[in-house]
Amino acid sequence: MRYINELREGESVVGHYLCKTKQTLKSRAGKSYFSLKLQDKTGTIDAKVWDLNNEIKSFEENDFIKIDGTVLIYNNEPQLNVRRIRKSMDGEYDPMDYIPSTEKNIDVMLKELLGYIDTIQDQYIKALLQEIFLKDETVKKCFRTHSAARTMHHSYLGGLVEHTLSVTQICDFMAGRYKNVNRDLLVATAMLHDVAKVRELSQFPTNDYTDEGQLLGHIVIGAEMIHEAASKIDGFPKTLENLMKHSILAHHGEYEYGSPELPKTIEAFILHCADNMDAKTKAMEEAIAGNTNQGEWVGYQRIMQRNIRTSVY
Repeated sequence: MRYINELREGESVVGHYLCKTKQTLKSRAGKSYFSLKLQDKTGTIDAKVWDLNNEIKSFEENDFIKIDGTVLIYNNEPQLNVRRIRKSMDGEYDPMDYIPSTEKNIDVMLKELLGYIDTIQDQYIKALLQEIFLKDETVKKCFRTHSAARTMHHSYLGGLVEHTLSVTQICDFMAGRYKNVNRDLLVATAMLHDVAKVRELSQFPTNDYTDEGQLLGHIVIGAEMIHEAASKIDGFPKTLENLMKHSILAHHGEYEYGSPELPKTIEAFILHCADNMDAKTKAMEEAIAGNTNQGEWVGYQRIMQRNIRTSVY
């Protein structure tokens, strides 16, 4: 098969892809057309079906489809002009070719992340981490393979554990560099800051917002998970529960980025900085890796709100 990251302008493409999104739109002339987003394990590509004729068979979002089209460049991004579509048949494709996955070893990362639990000295914080990571059935089932986001960063199988480990490592490093930092509190909330993504987003191949995710979001769900776990631990201090929930509620850092609260403790502020740094640095890394432009400039990246240049000189 031809992977999306291998497609080049002017190529004819006949192959199987996962249809992530499907919209029926109207052209300026009032003619209906399909706007699609196709996916394989290397990324996604926009596709347009301008002529809805008999060669376009019935299909829906999250179907595997066989397409016949041509690659063109639109607004400096590759796009497919599709002439023919039909649903793929069993045996014509391997589902794992369509699920983007971390390049790192998931089991090694998860073992290292869970190993932080044994480094926690506070008995209540350790018990809460055990309650969520070792006893919560949804977390046990989904955390290992979940994505960390729908599209913005680490949006692939294993992305959640990769991002969580990175943020936890950064916070552990930062905890020893400043006074008045509660290392147990900081490391624990780093481990927990995105754990509610297992309820906000569905599993692959859909990797889309659940009903709970749409209505509440992972920040609120995460605070609720801490409360639920704390209520199962005898004598869990209410102030500690509030401090942990505050770090979760404030980890996006600003109201306009979805945080119900601004960081008001040093641990919450460090967590926000670590999360922001890892997410945005990963977005830059992915943009550079997926660059198909000629020259050093990658192009405008929405998450960074700027053009990005490689370090080639």
